[in-house]
Parts: sequence; structure tokens; C-alpha cells
Amino acid sequence: MRTSAIKRTTAETDISLELNLDGAGESLIDTGCGFLDHMLTLLSKHSKFDLTVKCKGDTNVDYHHTVEDIGIALGEAFKEAVGNKVGICRYADTVLPMDEALILSAVDVSGRAYLGFDMNIPTQKVGDFDSELVEEFFLGFVRNADITLHIKQLDGTNSHHIIEGAFKSVARSLRAAVKIDEEFSDDIPSTKGVL
Repeated sequence: MRTSAIKRTTAETDISLELNLDGAGESLIDTGCGFLDHMLTLLSKHSKFDLTVKCKGDTNVDYHHTVEDIGIALGEAFKEAVGNKVGICRYADTVLPMDEALILSAVDVSGRAYLGFDMNIPTQKVGDFDSELVEEFFLGFVRNADITLHIKQLDGTNSHHIIEGAFKSVARSLRAAVKIDEEFSDDIPSTKGVL
């Protein structure tokens, strides 16, 4: 089983996170931010990664530190769980419709951190969640997972649908990218011999 458990404590957040890449999409999420709980629950469901997150953050300030630090912790857990990357498919992409929203994501589990984020979320907030924190979450994630991730909004007018579509699309792409390719199960998917 490709698993990881991360404990991250700062002056702003106290996070415990467990990840199983070979799970069933089961989750137990308590971040102190209802909208983020919703996004991480569906990330788990659509990736089929089992995910447990418990966070106590300075939400009396806002959700910024909580969202960013959970992205960091999830990235660290992902990198640890995927290990040496032997046999993984490495690349994947998903175009996902969410009502009027249409989101493309593409991932390369490359060992190189890059986020291409091309989204136009029309409102500053969804409930009490700042829309700009979506990019902060994915930045924290890719920088610590050492993956290349592109997220592109192809259509959409409803902020909730756009953000939810992004999380679902990324989840599906991650699931496909870390899947073991049975034809190359003993190979590193790179001519370098290492990722």
C-alpha cells in the first residue's frame, strides 16, 4: 500500500493528515472550513485516495493559513506515498463538466514543481471562503508533491461549480497518473531512469 502520514505544526496551524493512494475514496475531513471540507471530500472520492485531515488553524483571522498549509501537507504526503514512481502511468488529463462549468486538468508526476492556473472565478467568495485560496491550495500542493499540474477553466459562470469542477478534475487526473501501468510495472516512466 502506498501510504503516508504527515504531522505539520506551525504557529498558525496544527495538521494531521493521512493519505492512501490505493484506497477506496473514503475520507474523514475536519479543517474548520466547511467549503474546504467539501472540496477535500470530493477530491478523495474522485481520486479513490483515502484521506484523513484534521486541522486546527487560525480561522479567527481567515482561512488562508489553513488552506495553504493543508495543501502543503497533502503535497508532502503525496510525494512520500508515490515513492520512487516505479510503474506509474505518470501523465494524465481530465476534462470535467460540472453543470455549466468545464475544467481541464493535466498532471505530470515529474519530480518538477509547476502550477499552471488559468481560472476566472467570478466572485471573491463562495460562502465565507475566499475564491483566491483555490490557487493557494494548489500552489502548496504542487510545490511539495513535486508535480507539474495545469488547471484550465474552459467554461463556467458559477463560482461553486468552477471550483468544484477543478477539484474533481484534478482528483481524476491524479488517480490516473499514479495508477500502476501493468505493461511497465517494473519501469521508471522516464528515459533518465529516475523521476
